[in-house]
This record gives sequence, C-alpha cells and structure tokens, in this order.
Amino acid sequence: MKVTINRSGCISCGICEDVCPEVFRLDDEGLAEVINQPESDNEAGAVQAAEECPVDVILIEN
Repeated sequence: MKVTINRSGCISCGICEDVCPEVFRLDDEGLAEVINQPESDNEAGAVQAAEECPVDVILIEN
C-alpha cells in the first residue's frame, strides 16, 4: 500500500493525524503530510483516514 496526499486541496482539519498519527501529521503550514508509509499494523488506520477525509485528498494505491 502506498499513501499520498494532494496537499493543494487539504483544508487542515487534522482528521488524518487524529485517526492515524503513525502515517500522517500536519506540517508547519498546517497541511497534512505522509510521514511514514503504512505498515501492516496501521494500514486500516490509513484507509480510515482516507475515508474520513472531508475533501478526499488522501490517495491510496495497493
């Protein structure tokens, strides 16, 4: 699984970081970024974060 974020569409809500802090965080500008690619123990959290993103900017490739 590979996770990317279309940062230009990020609204800085922080849901991704709340749901899966092992993979996501908000940077100094308040935009979401991927800090680690998901491992088997946090793939479900990454998928949940993508599903809960209100602007659908988290992209998951299998």
